[in-house]
Amino acid sequence: MTNLNSLTISEARDKLKSKEISSLELTNSCLSAIDAADALGAFVHKTPELAIEQAKRADERLKKENAPDLCGIPLGIKDLFCTKGVESQAASRILENFKPEYESTVSQNLLDNGTVMLGKLNMDEFAMGSSNETSIYGNAINPWKIDDRGLTPGGSSGGSAAAVAADLCLAATGTDTGGSIRQPAAFTGIVGIKPTYGRCSRWGIIAFASSLDQAGPMTKTVRDGAIMLEAMAGNDPKDSTSANIEVPNFEAMLTGDIKGKRIGIPKEYRLDGMPSEIEKLWADGTDMLRQAGAKIENISLPHTKYALPAYYVIAPAEASSNLARYDGVRYGRRAALSSGDGINEMYEKTRAEGFGPEVKRRVMIGTYVLSAGFYDAYYNRARRVRALIKKDFDEVFADGVDAILTPTTPSAAFGLGEMSDADPVQMYLNDVFTVTVNLAGLPGVSIPTGVDKSGLPLGLQVIGRPWEEGDMLNIAYSLEQSAGFSSKPSKWW
Repeated sequence: MTNLNSLTISEARDKLKSKEISSLELTNSCLSAIDAADALGAFVHKTPELAIEQAKRADERLKKENAPDLCGIPLGIKDLFCTKGVESQAASRILENFKPEYESTVSQNLLDNGTVMLGKLNMDEFAMGSSNETSIYGNAINPWKIDDRGLTPGGSSGGSAAAVAADLCLAATGTDTGGSIRQPAAFTGIVGIKPTYGRCSRWGIIAFASSLDQAGPMTKTVRDGAIMLEAMAGNDPKDSTSANIEVPNFEAMLTGDIKGKRIGIPKEYRLDGMPSEIEKLWADGTDMLRQAGAKIENISLPHTKYALPAYYVIAPAEASSNLARYDGVRYGRRAALSSGDGINEMYEKTRAEGFGPEVKRRVMIGTYVLSAGFYDAYYNRARRVRALIKKDFDEVFADGVDAILTPTTPSAAFGLGEMSDADPVQMYLNDVFTVTVNLAGLPGVSIPTGVDKSGLPLGLQVIGRPWEEGDMLNIAYSLEQSAGFSSKPSKWW
C-alpha cells in the first residue's frame, strides 16, 4: 500500500488496530515524504531514528488489546515544545543547540498515548509572526501554489500547517497566542483547534505571552482534531494555569446533530473593505448551519474594535518579561566577548545576536508599555479592555447562544515577502478575527469550507463556550460535512 502518509488519524487508527498496516510502515511512509519535501521548509529537526524506535514500540503495544487511539500515529511537533534530547529552539538563534533534559507535558501526553515523533516543525521566532518569515531556519512554504510565488503557510505554526497539508505527517501540534493555530490552518486548508485557556498544560512550552498561549492540534479533519485534543489535554500540577476539569471523549460528541443550536453572527466582524469572497464564505457557512437545523442570530460584541490594540499591548508586555530569561548565562547561545567586557556587555551582545528584528520590536514595545510612565496609560488600560471583551462574550453566551461563526482570516494566503516593506500593523491585522478568542480565553476552531477565486483555501471559525470544546467541535463537524471540502494542494515540491 502506497501513500500511507495521506491517511487521516481515524483511518490510520482503524487500519493499525485491524493489523492491516503497522506503525513502522506508516512511519516510514511519512519519513520518505519528509525527505522529499525539504523545499517546503516544514521540518527543521528530523528525528528518523527516534521515530522508528517509537514505531516499533507502538507496534508491540498494538499487538495487545486496548491500545490508545493514537498508538502508532506519526506526528510533527512544533519547535516551541521542549522535547527531551531533541533540539528545541523556538526558531531562534538565542536557543541554538538547546536540547532539553525534559519533555513538555503535552508532548509527553502524546508519547504516553503511543504516538511517534517524526521531528520538530518550523515556526515564527518565539511564535511572533503571522507568516513564518521570522524563523532562524528560513521560511516555511505553503504547499498550495497558484503561480511562481511561494505563499505563506501562515504563522506562527506555519511549519505545522504546511506539514499536515502536504501529508508529511498525520497531524501536528501547534500553539495559539493570537491565532497562530487557526490562521495557518485556514491558509493551508486544514483544521486547527485552539482549546479553552487552561485545557492543555503550558509546562515545557517555550513561553511567548503566558496569559494567552495555548497548545492545540492541527489535523486533516475535525474528527482527528477531537481524537488528538483528548490525548493532549488534562490537568497538570506543574502548570498553575492548567484547569482541573475532566477531559471528555470529544470524538463521541461528534454526532453532526445541531438542531436547535443557537449560532451567533457578530456584526462587528463585518469589516470595511472586507473581500467579497470572505463575505460569501461566511454567508454560505451561515446557510449550511441553518439548513442543518441551527438557529442563526445576529449578535453584538461591541468591544471587538479594541481587541487588536489591546492584544498588541498585552502580548508584547508579557513577552518582554518572559524573554528576559534569555541572557547567555545558563543555556542557549552566548555571544563572544571582548577583553574587559562584563555581565552587562554579555547580556547586550547575546540578545543583540540572538533575537531577530520582530522579537526585538515586540520586546521593546513590551518594555515601553510596562515602564513607570506608561503602565497605566497602556498596560492597565489594555487589561481593562480585555475584561470588557470577555464580558461581551459572557453576555452573549448567557443569553443562550451556543457558538459564534466568523471568518478565520481577512484573506487567503499571501505571497512570502509581500508584507516585508509594509507597516508592521498591516501584518498584525491578519489576527483581526482571532485575537478576541485568546483575550477571552475561549475555544475556537478553524475549518476549511471553500476556496477563493485563485483556488486557495479559506476557513471559517467557530467560537465555543468555555470548556465546551465538544459542542463546538460538533458544530464544526456539521459544517465540515456540509461544506465537503476535499481539495488538496498539487504536489510541486
